[in-house]
Amino acid sequence: MTIPLWAPDPEQIRVARITQFMSQINDRHGLTLEGDYFSLQDWAVANPRDFWLGVWTFCEVTASRCGDLVLEEAKKFLGARWFPQARLNAAENLLRYRDERIALVSLRENGERREMSYANLYLCVAKLAASLRALGVTPGDRVAAFIPNIEEAVVAMLATTSIGAVWSSCSPDFGVNGAIDRIGQIQPKVLFAADGYNYNGKACDSLQRVSVIVESIESIEVTVVVPLLTSKPDLKSICNGILFEDFLDDAATAIRFEQLPFDHPLYIMYSSGTTGAPKCIVHGAGGSLLQHLKEHQLLVGLKREDVFFYFTTCGWMMWNWLVSGLASGATLVLYDGSPFASNGLFLLDAIDEEEISIFGTSAKFISALLKAGHKPRESHSLKSLTTILSTGSPLSEECFDYIYRDFKQSVRLSSISGGTDILSCFVGGCPILPVYAGEIQAPGLGMSVQIWNENGQSVIEGKGELVCTAPFPSCPIGFWNDEDGSKFRAAYFDRWPDVWAQGDYGEVTQHGGFIIHGRSDAVLNPGGVRIGTSEIYRQLDVIAEVIDSIVIGQEWLDDVRVVLFVTLREGLTLDDGLCARIRAGIRKNTTPRHVPEKILQVTDIPRTRSGKIVELAVRNVVHGLKVSNIHALENPDALDLFRDLPALRR
Repeated sequence: MTIPLWAPDPEQIRVARITQFMSQINDRHGLTLEGDYFSLQDWAVANPRDFWLGVWTFCEVTASRCGDLVLEEAKKFLGARWFPQARLNAAENLLRYRDERIALVSLRENGERREMSYANLYLCVAKLAASLRALGVTPGDRVAAFIPNIEEAVVAMLATTSIGAVWSSCSPDFGVNGAIDRIGQIQPKVLFAADGYNYNGKACDSLQRVSVIVESIESIEVTVVVPLLTSKPDLKSICNGILFEDFLDDAATAIRFEQLPFDHPLYIMYSSGTTGAPKCIVHGAGGSLLQHLKEHQLLVGLKREDVFFYFTTCGWMMWNWLVSGLASGATLVLYDGSPFASNGLFLLDAIDEEEISIFGTSAKFISALLKAGHKPRESHSLKSLTTILSTGSPLSEECFDYIYRDFKQSVRLSSISGGTDILSCFVGGCPILPVYAGEIQAPGLGMSVQIWNENGQSVIEGKGELVCTAPFPSCPIGFWNDEDGSKFRAAYFDRWPDVWAQGDYGEVTQHGGFIIHGRSDAVLNPGGVRIGTSEIYRQLDVIAEVIDSIVIGQEWLDDVRVVLFVTLREGLTLDDGLCARIRAGIRKNTTPRHVPEKILQVTDIPRTRSGKIVELAVRNVVHGLKVSNIHALENPDALDLFRDLPALRR
């Protein structure tokens, strides 16, 4: 029997927020749920109205009206409407606390640190919201940002959404075309930007790109600039540019929160765009808020006294997810810079210095620490740390073992998986369940998640497609400029009518958890056997010479052969001995079908700006096909390394 790496003790279960939630559900519905997550999950899926109303009540959603109707068309995914009588404002929920507790700590790679209390956050949002109203911003208008992860980004988002306008942001490391491809589609009235940012030891000026963006998007009436690189940046090249401080209405002291329908647009997010123009995904205010409250308070265990960090940029959905932590009254730590600053120690130092209790990062970051030989338990106190969250890509068993061996034995490690598509998680952590190596603990509470085979049948043993068979509140409203909804339906519901297909390939474990093996469209198919890419990646975590990798299926002789590309530590060259060790490790821990027919060394691996490797783009390049939107990549030049390789022609 598999031994868990971590398990909650009785006291941890007793005081957990999810246990308190169960008690409330028991009292209200005459149930006897006692610390059993899966019984609660079964009840939640079978009784969606009672469950989501219970989340609303337990998490104390602030609203001018809830209404009696929780869900219309409950048996239909498309057309389901949650809380159709409700009126609320998401920003009001994130600003429910207005005391002197620290709301935001803003850290920058250059060493700058700022903090803002909940009282000052409310006041600053009030001043900015008044200025936006004076400019004529109204509910439904779009406000965009090309900005680093700093406190002004949070203030601008809250001011925008307090009015009922729609917020959309890109990270400033996007090129001009990448930004225009995204925010140009939604025609924003106002643009927030910074004069630059710091990354990997360099100061990067943004103003020239901001100028081109403003010239290219005619709808932008005002550009509000945050000075980061210099106190008085020159805004002459930016039409109607104004500094952030000069734009604020200093006379304003209170916020008028517009009370709007539950499904009023809150955010517009963007797909990666590596296979076409980025899709503009519209998320509703009530669904995003309710889902985030559920995940934060019940599944992460977020409390007012927590200090909550997630490494993210403003172009990744984890930023929106992190900022919702304000609704629980926690202190949020923002960071602008490279996660690998100071050889990866900057963020580890921040855990101790800021007393971070919940630390969120990517699987890539954990793997990089492992490869670099860091042992944080020896170099850092980590006294405050209770929970580590990981997402962005599957987390290998080796990385699970690393956390408990070299980080902290008492920490709860939650690998979570969802997406920009739903602004939340389909599967994730649970504070009252054990943690097993390589496994995501459980389906998201109230999410009817299953693994289906190619015939649309649920499978308990074996691999298949991750699907959701019933409506959930954070389902997107739709895509921008998709009037008949055809693009939205094609993206998620074409394969099985009225069943959401996420595009992830995975399996259910014997413990009721999940393993995600990669994207379905990147699945390898040698000899007709489907192989998830992460099944290969996780074997490379124990190969010290390999610092990064990407695997694709190459069409070859009427079949598909597995081709693995690796980047090695500086000064190393791939030789027959290392190739043999890589193949032996993969064969030992998987199957002969997983063993790459070709292993080739490259100097870089292309990634999206949120750090995800792009197997489809590499596969297209190898096959001589066009990559339609290279602006979505952080390092598009890396694709050239995969063109016309002689080794792939034999």
